[in-house]
Amino acid sequence: MKKALSILIISFLVIATSQSKAQVLATSMRITVLSSMGNLVENAKVTVYANQEDYENEENAVAGPAFTDAKGRVTFKNLDEKEYYVQVISGDKNNYGDAERTGKLIKGKLNKFNIVIQ
Repeated sequence: MKKALSILIISFLVIATSQSKAQVLATSMRITVLSSMGNLVENAKVTVYANQEDYENEENAVAGPAFTDAKGRVTFKNLDEKEYYVQVISGDKNNYGDAERTGKLIKGKLNKFNIVIQ
């Protein structure tokens, strides 16, 4: 009886641990938006696209639009391990022509990028 109970408890712990690791390892991207003066930009509209064509045509967004918080940040979760094109707009300021493409995201990590708008 004690052996069966021990095996049951160990099995439960193994399953619970493996499920929590899977949840933590989602590939995500945090964008921090800065002004040309280096100040954090709150409430900037951020949209993520899979390729340059969709970015230029502003269609088929992969994520967003979402808006930056008081720290100028927005996070997108459950993304693929690839490069993305990011559009940022705040009033009459944007990132067109600069910092549009991210590097390739690293699987299972929080990938961080700063984007300056002018």
